[in-house]
Amino acid sequence: MQKDVAIVGAGQSAFVRGCAEAVRELCFEAFTEAMEGVKLAARDIEASVVCSAPEYDKQRSPSGVIAEYLNLVPKPTMYVETVCSSSTTGLRVAYSLIKAGLHQVVAVIGFQKMSELSSRDAAERMGRGGDIVWESPFGLTMPAGYAMYARAHMATYGTTEEQMAKIRVKNSSYGAMNTKAVYRKVLTLDEIMKSEPVTTPFKRFDCCANADGASCIILASRDVAAKLTDKPVWLIGLGAATDTTTMSGRKSLTGLSSAQEAAKQAYKMAGAGPEDIDVAEVHDCFTISEILAYEDLGFAKPGEGPKLIEEKQTYVDGRIPVNVDGGLLSKGHPIGATGGSQLRTIFRQIRGEAGDIQVKDAKIGLVHNIGGVGIYGNVIILAR
Repeated sequence: MQKDVAIVGAGQSAFVRGCAEAVRELCFEAFTEAMEGVKLAARDIEASVVCSAPEYDKQRSPSGVIAEYLNLVPKPTMYVETVCSSSTTGLRVAYSLIKAGLHQVVAVIGFQKMSELSSRDAAERMGRGGDIVWESPFGLTMPAGYAMYARAHMATYGTTEEQMAKIRVKNSSYGAMNTKAVYRKVLTLDEIMKSEPVTTPFKRFDCCANADGASCIILASRDVAAKLTDKPVWLIGLGAATDTTTMSGRKSLTGLSSAQEAAKQAYKMAGAGPEDIDVAEVHDCFTISEILAYEDLGFAKPGEGPKLIEEKQTYVDGRIPVNVDGGLLSKGHPIGATGGSQLRTIFRQIRGEAGDIQVKDAKIGLVHNIGGVGIYGNVIILAR
């Protein structure tokens, strides 16, 4: 288990819909929280990695604007994008900069302001994260893509709409406690099952919603981490993989191969396995996505993911607590900020600072962040 790079600070803005703030102000909110309790000034941050998906905001090349607003100039900044997994890809870049010896302290800032677009326009932008020649022009939006996975899982393993809805029941119960979440209402199984249809088998409450928000993660090398905080959280495993952009090129529609490969890499690097994970944040953009993650990460065998939610094993007091901050389904999904928010949750869990959703004696946590319909997969393992 290598302990060469640590997270020393983590923050996020509130995730909201219809935000009146500019992107730079959202990033300042996340940056301010990340700097709390860290013995560090903005001038001490040696580089920044800014992460988002393009075409949601009018500002081109946002990294320079954000670096200026956060008082990070003249230090280098750069822009990273892998759609929904952008900020965990940014973390991988920052980790590499530190391991290469180029910098000792790097900030990873993720953001998205999606409310400037209509829902129709936002769906069209997200669809163009896939293949714009052969698929998205014919209606392959994000809900349609994941619905294909849901239907395949149902046909292969007998997974039911009720089992998927129980994911939202769990996540809404924890989202209600999360002051940073868009949706803070506890939902019943009946409410979810009776919500409006979106695309078979998904109903409205099976889907996460667009949001505005920002996140910030501050990384430091082993040489300086102990000087900056008494409770560093170490990055011990990083995995990343890419699947075909075209759905027709996929070998299977019952699991995300990018997540499976990324998990394999992360476990190997960490010298750990699924059984060692105390708490996890997974990319639940749709209810089926969390079930797929259970299986792709090795928490359950293929086809047995639904048993975990049926038996409440992924609740805060279960065998493997998952998304006990409400997940994307409750927090909302500001694309570039989502992975950073997941990292913040695990950072707080490992430090014992998660309050009402604290998992008892959490020592090792995992973040699973997916870009597009399984195109990009990032898995990160963190330890006390």
